[in-house]
Amino acid sequence: MKDIAALQAAVTADGFDREPTYAELNAIETEMPVILARIELLDAQIVTLDRAPTELDQQRIRRARRKVLAARRKLSNQAAATVTGGAA
Repeated sequence: MKDIAALQAAVTADGFDREPTYAELNAIETEMPVILARIELLDAQIVTLDRAPTELDQQRIRRARRKVLAARRKLSNQAAATVTGGAA
């Protein structure tokens, strides 16, 4: 019986088969407030999928949307401050 094996490491190497770099982890950590706010918005929207939204549901969705916008604005301002050198 003949064994089947890869002759070259490049054949079996996968670019996605690695741990994230520190830069990637830092980028995820920086974007985490936006990610969490979007999850909160999705949760609020999922609740209303199978029924008509109540006034409380609508308030929750509006609050979650404002939270997403605030988190995105804060992230954009941080990025702009980094690019411009942190003008005070």
